[in-house]
Amino acid sequence: MNQKSRGMVRRLRTAGLALLAGLAWPAFADAPKAQADAPVPLLWKVSDSDNAVYLLGSFHMLKPADYPLARDVDGAFTDAESLMFELSPEEMGPALSTQMLQAALRSDGKSLRDDLDEATWTKLEAYAGRNGMPMANLAALKPWFVGLTISVTEMMRQGLDPKIGLDAHFMEQAKTAGKPTSGLERGMDQISLLDGMDAVEQRQFLTEVLEQAEKGPGQTEKLHAAWRRGDAAMLWEEMAAEMKREYPRLYQRINVDRNDDWVPKIEKRLTESSSDDTLVIVGALHLLGSDGVVEKLRARGYQVERICSVCKAPLK
Repeated sequence: MNQKSRGMVRRLRTAGLALLAGLAWPAFADAPKAQADAPVPLLWKVSDSDNAVYLLGSFHMLKPADYPLARDVDGAFTDAESLMFELSPEEMGPALSTQMLQAALRSDGKSLRDDLDEATWTKLEAYAGRNGMPMANLAALKPWFVGLTISVTEMMRQGLDPKIGLDAHFMEQAKTAGKPTSGLERGMDQISLLDGMDAVEQRQFLTEVLEQAEKGPGQTEKLHAAWRRGDAAMLWEEMAAEMKREYPRLYQRINVDRNDDWVPKIEKRLTESSSDDTLVIVGALHLLGSDGVVEKLRARGYQVERICSVCKAPLK
């Protein structure tokens, strides 16, 4: 896999698809445990004259050592009367898993092998053999689902767990505190995004996932570390800027179109006649760059500041 093509895997796997956290992946991690250094938050506060929206960048799969969170994040949760996620907690469950599997099952009379070149098929057979995945079961699935399954399997092998991702953590916190929650989109919207990849994109995605699995956990560890230190610049460059350059059509669908759809829904929390504050938790990449929610709200005239009491210098 060449350098320019890796952005596709990074963006699809790590940065946007909150439905990963709601699927029935096996649990690998224990409950969160305290650690000395909390992750530096990717947290912004958007204000108008009478209320505020906090924007928190999520990593959808985390490790127990990523908790507890920074005091700034806990403070935003305490201040907020309600929470918004990419998907509402009500959608995150077995029904979503069923919908996703239904979308992934082939209905065109073809087999997975028909979509893959010989080299990719050989790599898939080898991976499946090492990991106890029956090829007969994979044959009935579309390449995007097989690629996503392998990708999540590899991330969980590295200790990252969707059950304690930032979204799942705050869904549970909101339930305990009795705070209302809502979603910015529906589960089928995210499933359609994956299932809407054309044949070339799906084949390329699966090929790249298999190549990354062969190379080991280095790239995922690098991105997780960048999220932990609140390195917005590196996350943007490694996960979005590259994809924007090399896959503009896919980037438009995955990032720009969804951000454009979310901004009016978030802005409504500021413009409606209420002093209530809202904490919005979405994949970190949706907040970064000129196409991100942060800059789109700033362009609409709102006061926007990054909240980071541990940062050594003011951050944009």
